[in-house]
Amino acid sequence: MRSVRRDGKVVQETVAQLGEVDGEGRARAKALARSISGRGEENCQGQLFDGGEPAKALAVKLDGIRLERSRSFGAVWLGWLLWRALKLDELLSELLPLKREKVSWAEVIAILVIGRLCEPSSELHVAERWYRTTAFEDLYGVSAENLYDERLYRALDRLLPHKEAIEKHLVKRLGELFEIYDLLLYDVTSTYFEGVADPEMAKRGYSRDHRPDCVQVNIALVVTREGMPLGYEIFAGNTTDVSTVKQIVENMEERFGKVNRVWVMDRGMVSAENIAWLNTTKRR
Repeated sequence: MRSVRRDGKVVQETVAQLGEVDGEGRARAKALARSISGRGEENCQGQLFDGGEPAKALAVKLDGIRLERSRSFGAVWLGWLLWRALKLDELLSELLPLKREKVSWAEVIAILVIGRLCEPSSELHVAERWYRTTAFEDLYGVSAENLYDERLYRALDRLLPHKEAIEKHLVKRLGELFEIYDLLLYDVTSTYFEGVADPEMAKRGYSRDHRPDCVQVNIALVVTREGMPLGYEIFAGNTTDVSTVKQIVENMEERFGKVNRVWVMDRGMVSAENIAWLNTTKRR
């Protein structure tokens, strides 16, 4: 709902029925699902269960049945399907090929990301509980005994050098699935540290967390109108928002090309210098 003024009165107006999808919407959803999964009309989830043979009915005594090794399935299956639809499995296998380790870094990162999608938690929780209570082990083929917290903690350090390559890959793949680049939203947030931190980046500045006693870093994020992240940068904690605009716009255009897009920012980014630069360079 949204509030609108009509004849001097404020009334509620329905914007969209989020619980309903009309015929056209269902058709678009099915087409998108086929595009993402790379399959036709057939039930791709059914392939996990259907052996192609006629089903046989069995008589069972309910009081003689017990449940063992119960595992959640739907969320991890969907996450794994989306991971492959974005072709991140292929990209990471190229960037981080298997060497002497039993579980490749590409596999560890897939487990981390899908775990964050399904049940956001710590790396320790993923290793000790989440992975063992889902069907991901059966879908993925990585034994829980070979997944331990130290590998998970070190995974992002292995991933960071390939940040730009991953962003470019995602933009290309998302562009094949969606029309998402006509409008980009940009904002800056911050996160603070208690204790020792890198003095080159972690500095005292304007604290959005109301912790001026702690050092912090600023995180600049660019997303699409649907909220899909396209790229981010880390700035020193004492960097002002208004001073980041030119660098972010140029970085995004260098990575993803120049198109006739609209940039949306809040007033913290506004200055006469920035507006003049955007106008002079014919950016919107």
